[in-house]
Amino acid sequence: MTITYNVIEAVIAITAGHMVSSSALIAFGLDSIVEVMSAAAVAWQFAGPDPEARERIALRLIALSFFGLAVFVGIDAMRALLGAPDPDHSTIGVVLAAVSLAIMPFLSWFERRTGRELGSSSAVADSKQTLLCTYLSAVLLVGLVLNSALGWGWADPLAALIIAGVAAKEGVDAWRGKHCCTPPLFTVESSESTCASRRC
Repeated sequence: MTITYNVIEAVIAITAGHMVSSSALIAFGLDSIVEVMSAAAVAWQFAGPDPEARERIALRLIALSFFGLAVFVGIDAMRALLGAPDPDHSTIGVVLAAVSLAIMPFLSWFERRTGRELGSSSAVADSKQTLLCTYLSAVLLVGLVLNSALGWGWADPLAALIIAGVAAKEGVDAWRGKHCCTPPLFTVESSESTCASRRC
């Protein structure tokens, strides 16, 4: 669900961003691509016969996607603050941001619940990536509306810089494996229970 939605979101955002010269919309589309990479890492982990062996690699891939998001959003925000021209009004962008703001919290909650039920740190980390998209959707929506209504082109990049900092922190946590899940995905059993399960 996350991969499918974000692919559609990326295509719409980047196309609309080029049409109205909106760096915020283009950055939002790039963020969607980063989210696809993060969700794909989790899908890759559970596609194998031994997800435990892939857990650390999946977490590292998710961490890199967080860092990528921070870089994309941070560079675009600094570019906007340093004098990039204000974008034209984009009805498509406003609608896309509003729809994402409504959908992303549900996807994040679903991913987080599933990750905790499985005890998967990578799935929980990916849910935080999706939650960040919720914040970016709100930032994009507010920025587009304020730019269109009041000409406040600085509001969006300022908030985006804060989100970029949060994304960088989440990336560090994912890299260090600090996303806590209960119960653990792969419970350590005693040697007797392990042997019994193998006999079964």
